[in-house]
Amino acid sequence: MTELKTVLDEKRKLVDKKATQYRTTRDEWNSRTKEHTVVRNELNAEVRELIQNVRQQREIREQMNELVREKKSARSDASTAVKQAKSSLDAQRGPKEVAPRDTGGRRDRRDKKPTIHSLRRDFERLEREFEMGRHTGKNEKKAMEKMKRIRANMKELQNAEDSNVDLKEARESLRIAMAAQEEAHLEVQKSAKAAQEAHELMLQWNKEVDNQREKAESAHRELRKSKKEADKAHHFYIVALRCLHSIQDMLRAMRGISSGDGQRGARVEVQDLMSKLMSGDTLSTDELMQLQRYE
Repeated sequence: MTELKTVLDEKRKLVDKKATQYRTTRDEWNSRTKEHTVVRNELNAEVRELIQNVRQQREIREQMNELVREKKSARSDASTAVKQAKSSLDAQRGPKEVAPRDTGGRRDRRDKKPTIHSLRRDFERLEREFEMGRHTGKNEKKAMEKMKRIRANMKELQNAEDSNVDLKEARESLRIAMAAQEEAHLEVQKSAKAAQEAHELMLQWNKEVDNQREKAESAHRELRKSKKEADKAHHFYIVALRCLHSIQDMLRAMRGISSGDGQRGARVEVQDLMSKLMSGDTLSTDELMQLQRYE
């Protein structure tokens, strides 16, 4: 009997040690579960916020794309107005003279009626040639005289156009139409740039959503792992407690302590604690220690 009691007492100590280890392991895993839960929830909150940013940028992009379409339509109208203004100006200037064709089938530019634009182009070409040193000596004098004639012709044509009220108004209408066209074009570019920036920012937010979502899923996997390990350690802990109580009951029986109000009360209290533990309720540290100290 004494030898059996000694063996049971050794087993009781061993099981008590195991129960303590399982309880400690379970508590550690539960602590990790809480940490992973906090991290996962924070990451999920960030993902929701990032998704909201993506939606906002998508809405801005769509608004800018719609604005681009409106601005393109306005630019098209402005281009039509420019064409009409040019046609009106050409009508006020009168019919163009048809230049005779040379033997090669091409029109001779020398026979075309000069315009302010063509005269200005010739004048600027001569200026560039002077800067490049192409006119020296006698050629320089000839070139200077030619530039003088061109300037006089430009002034004569300009005075002629200025004296024509309808022509002057047509020129002003063309200037206004071209300014409106340029402004409309700039507005299209501005809106297109804003739409592109919103699109690129939306892609960046999307990428960040994917990154944070992957982190959240990783934290959730760790959470499930730690919870599984905590549940396993808790199961072993309950088994260890059952074994411990069985050994303690046998030792009590061997000592002849099978009755007594105090002991029955302690036994009932321990059974109540075990029932709470088995049902998933959380016990305090003192209650857990009481389960292991029961004798």
